[in-house]
Amino acid sequence: MKPSLFKEIETVILTTTATIEGEKIVDYYGIVSSETILGANILKDFLAAMRDMVGGRSASYEKSLRAAKETALKELTEQAETLGANAVIGIALDYETIDSGGGSSMLMVAVSGTAVRYHELQTV
Repeated sequence: MKPSLFKEIETVILTTTATIEGEKIVDYYGIVSSETILGANILKDFLAAMRDMVGGRSASYEKSLRAAKETALKELTEQAETLGANAVIGIALDYETIDSGGGSSMLMVAVSGTAVRYHELQTV
């Protein structure tokens, strides 16, 4: 079963590679990008700090990062579709924390790639 993200964007191929194997890129529409910033709340920060001290993973932060990544990829896909693209190649993902002052921080996911149109190569 595919993750929910792929159900929403199955018309556009998303790849980190510079080409799509077995396909010919016929149009380049340029760079598309999206950023998602999530504010971290005090309770999550406190629980994550406790986990850091005793070891282990922070499920709440992992869930927030996954949601931010899915949102950024969905927005990237919408931009590509608006341009007439059916794929985004060379995708790069970047995760950052932003200090918002007062000891709190926000999580940012930035994603970018090249919007393209491809056609399937004819097999002989």
